Amino acid sequence: MSIKQRPVSEQPRERLQRAGPSGLSDAELLALLLGNGPAGGDALGLAFDLLDRCGELGKVLAAGQAELCAVAGVGAAKAARLQAALELGRRYFQGPVKARLSLRAPNDAARFFRAQLGDLPHEVFACLFLDTRHRLIRYEALFRGSIDGATVHPREVVKRALHHNAAAMIVGHNHPSGVAEPSEADRGITLKLVRALELVEIRLLDHLVVGREGHVSLAELGWI
Repeated sequence: MSIKQRPVSEQPRERLQRAGPSGLSDAELLALLLGNGPAGGDALGLAFDLLDRCGELGKVLAAGQAELCAVAGVGAAKAARLQAALELGRRYFQGPVKARLSLRAPNDAARFFRAQLGDLPHEVFACLFLDTRHRLIRYEALFRGSIDGATVHPREVVKRALHHNAAAMIVGHNHPSGVAEPSEADRGITLKLVRALELVEIRLLDHLVVGREGHVSLAELGWI
């Protein structure tokens, strides 16, 4: 049923006012972001077309402009709205980490890494550089790979840590499959990073593997 065929009280905007955003379906929320549909259609139908093409909401929001615009009725303006919505969500989760005095528990950094990396279609290895009180100095995404992995160079990690005068670090990477299960390769690069950073008296506090459904802390596994 299109938006126009629905009773006014059951249209997405009115339902949001009555039930709140959490009461709306993925398609209804997308329809509100899109605003309108193509000629002869409406925003709700367009939202269903996007979900059908991409498979799920996270993949719609993570899609590039070319993929979004391949759906009839989505132009550059609508694609920009969807990409902006994802970036707003990332910055919302990023804010508490930047404002926090220190990062000590795995969950402090895990929320940040999941917001930054959780929905990416390729693997990215990133670092949080910390001072002596474990306060955030800088976040940097250092290595990008394919869906199967990203090559990590410990020398470059050490170089960036020294550049920021970091006393400690938390590193993290995503698994595009969505399953945050560390591999033996993840364990191996973690041990290399620990040894390389120890030579310059920088402590690796944790290595987090994140996906859309959660995260795993290698420190909690006893691998650091």
